[in-house]
Amino acid sequence: MRRVPRRTVLQTAALFPLGSYVITGSSTALAAPVRSQPTATSTPTLPPHGDREPSGTELRTIDDTGVVFQYGTVVPSFDGWRTKEPTRSYRNLDGTWRFCFDPDAVGEDEGWHRPDYSDSGWNAISVPSAWDLADTPGFGGYDGSRFGEGTAFVDGYAWYRTTVRLPGVWAARHVRLCFLAVNYHATVWVNGVHVGTHEGGHAPFALPVGDALRPGRENTIVVRVHRRASYDSYNPTGSPIRDPYAVPWAPVDYWPYAGITRSVWLEAVPQATIAKLLLAAGDGRLDARVVVENRGEETFEGHVLVDPGKGTGGKSTKVPVRVPAGGVSVAKAQIPIPKARPWSAERPVVLTAMASLTTGRSGNRVDVLSSRYGMRTVEVRDSKFLVNGQPTFLKAINWHEESAAHGRSMTRKEYDHELGHVLAMNLNGVRNCVYPRHPYTYDWADEHGVYVMDDTDNMWMNTEQIKLQTEQYGLSRAIALTMAWNNHNHPSVVIWCLQNESEIDPDGAPIYRAWLADMKAAVKAVDLAGRPVTWASSTSWDPAFDIADVVGFNEYFGYFYGTNEDLGPTLDAVHQNHPGKPIMITENGSWSFFGHHGPETEPGTEEWQAMNFRSHWAQCAERTDFVAGYFFWVLKDYKQRRGYNLEYNGISEMGTLAFDSRTKRLVYDEIRNATL
Repeated sequence: MRRVPRRTVLQTAALFPLGSYVITGSSTALAAPVRSQPTATSTPTLPPHGDREPSGTELRTIDDTGVVFQYGTVVPSFDGWRTKEPTRSYRNLDGTWRFCFDPDAVGEDEGWHRPDYSDSGWNAISVPSAWDLADTPGFGGYDGSRFGEGTAFVDGYAWYRTTVRLPGVWAARHVRLCFLAVNYHATVWVNGVHVGTHEGGHAPFALPVGDALRPGRENTIVVRVHRRASYDSYNPTGSPIRDPYAVPWAPVDYWPYAGITRSVWLEAVPQATIAKLLLAAGDGRLDARVVVENRGEETFEGHVLVDPGKGTGGKSTKVPVRVPAGGVSVAKAQIPIPKARPWSAERPVVLTAMASLTTGRSGNRVDVLSSRYGMRTVEVRDSKFLVNGQPTFLKAINWHEESAAHGRSMTRKEYDHELGHVLAMNLNGVRNCVYPRHPYTYDWADEHGVYVMDDTDNMWMNTEQIKLQTEQYGLSRAIALTMAWNNHNHPSVVIWCLQNESEIDPDGAPIYRAWLADMKAAVKAVDLAGRPVTWASSTSWDPAFDIADVVGFNEYFGYFYGTNEDLGPTLDAVHQNHPGKPIMITENGSWSFFGHHGPETEPGTEEWQAMNFRSHWAQCAERTDFVAGYFFWVLKDYKQRRGYNLEYNGISEMGTLAFDSRTKRLVYDEIRNATL
């Protein structure tokens, strides 16, 4: 991601907010105006940090399977946002919560987390939503005259409270509180009892509620959210605010939408439960790993029945399982699926497998978990990127997950519209640049045959932070692990991306290499499908490219440095240095004013932006014997709080589309018409 030079001509674009249908069935709009907003403080408080990231992320090898733990339990499947298993109970918590900013960080001392605390004076806010959209004039427009005003610039602490009455039968079950995302730092209490803290703005997490819950009675759930300020003042003279433990640790050029930005629910499961179903299918065979967790006080003995699903020609397979009290076991099944059609961009065949846990004596069904998957293989060989054994070129694009109406709490209609441009532009891939997306987007890609490069929040790190993360704090590794664990079964995900444009200090190269090698090893340990690993390097001479499966780098020849024609020789040189590895351009692009037309040689014209794309695309297309992908930067204009483009309301004009996701630049059609 790159800055666009400051300019003097102000361009505007009309916004067309999309409908209010939301994935969870509740409104993401604010239920009431937020009154008495504080302004961003000059010395914002940073959240406390321990020696390790707070979720205690851990990778354990169990029955020859890598299993990810957080908060002392297996990280579960998060399909509860859309799938309701018959053996489980759910309580959707999306809707109206009580809300209050805490600019002086007094809430905990004053007992805002206690169930008997009166929140009658608080405002109402919808969950999910971003508090940025509570009251920020002209947030989605290009007029920057009021940049710095409104709740989009309120940082520090804010509190959420809600109550829920649960059935008494939940007392005999294991209950977890699931969040799809909270940005950035969340501390959670249930009935006044602290049940967990989470750091990281885009990863799902599940907190075991334990004895804090009161089945049959009213329960109070409280979430305190912290967002670090990007700057001490939001103008060109503001000084950046940094948190050396955070990821990312300093201001970046995408908008840090704050709050409970994705769905929340309570899920009650049996004491012996299927926590996760890992699936990898290729060449007519399904490798299924059923992770069974026993929260009970006695050893569980029984069976796991794995059904590969309709259209596979596979038979259900029964596997014995024994799980000690408080323990975890993995039941493994290798199942022929001779009739399953391969998943590909041309024919995206999505299958559904189901695992059932039964008791040993009676054979009664205890728990069920299903998951979608697809049969396909991904590998790297002889400088080629192979899907189902066939050389594949990713004609792809980067995109940010946001809308003017809902920020990062987008509606299903907004996702469908936004991602529909990928198909309209004849693209076959997307890069989830610099953070994982809402689960719906992976389902969408599975169903529409779009290849996904999944990504992490590890952006613009430097040697000092990399060393801290690798040797002590571990948040970088936790983010990479949970990305691979949570999105494992999606056939659309064909490559993992570990970081974006982190600093490479020549003296710090060994630290940088160790960081990437550690994250790669962690991802490989949980990925049964063996997907390739890459990263979006800031240079074509990255000292760790020998570690990558695919060489990936961001390049802006002819824009920030050099000329367009420098790309071809650079690709040739990189290939000579790494002859067995395919190369992907993970970012390339430039900017233009809307409606500003003129010579291709004039920076800022739509013709110049389109010409830059044609030149870079042609040089990649001439080298498909070792270049396997090109990702344009970026699908649409995006918001950021860094100290440039403030006169345009913080919007970077590098998109094929305006921030409205409708108004097209010339480069949109150039990309659509580009062929190899």
